[in-house]
Amino acid sequence: MSINFKDIFDGTQSALKDAPDQANAWFEAQTRLGEGFNSTAAVRQFTTHVDEPTGLGGKDSAPNPVEYILVALGSCQEITYRLYADALKIPLTSVSVKLRGLVDLRGFFAVDDSVRPGFQRIEAVVTLESPASEDDLRRLKETVDRHCPVLDILRNPVPVALSSAIVDRGAIPAATQAA
Repeated sequence: MSINFKDIFDGTQSALKDAPDQANAWFEAQTRLGEGFNSTAAVRQFTTHVDEPTGLGGKDSAPNPVEYILVALGSCQEITYRLYADALKIPLTSVSVKLRGLVDLRGFFAVDDSVRPGFQRIEAVVTLESPASEDDLRRLKETVDRHCPVLDILRNPVPVALSSAIVDRGAIPAATQAA
């Protein structure tokens, strides 16, 4: 059974036009640091892990956070290509993305405050397998790049509010507090 993404696109687009007040969707995740740099992330009913390569102090047991950014961008591009290819009636046999991102570690390790700690740049190659014309594929790419949520997040500043919840350290023995 194949999914008709055009019907999903058209139905959702119509519903959102009729009820724009229903358009906001919150997505949630929770993480908890374990041993070393290993972190466990919970998203809906899924659990995944995060770690650092051994060269950065981790045990290399899972991708690191910046690698997940690359995964998020690549998979979001693929999903957006699939959705819009069907919506625009452009045949698309397959789509894949190869990505790499450059991080200057001087920013993360506070060696040079003028160097940002995140990606300096991201490069990606989207490979499309399709019998469509070059004009249709160019139109598809322009549409995908306008509507891909993760690409938008990376290209435009997003307001982020981080607050701290302080645990009562009075309940921790004094010997542990000094460590």
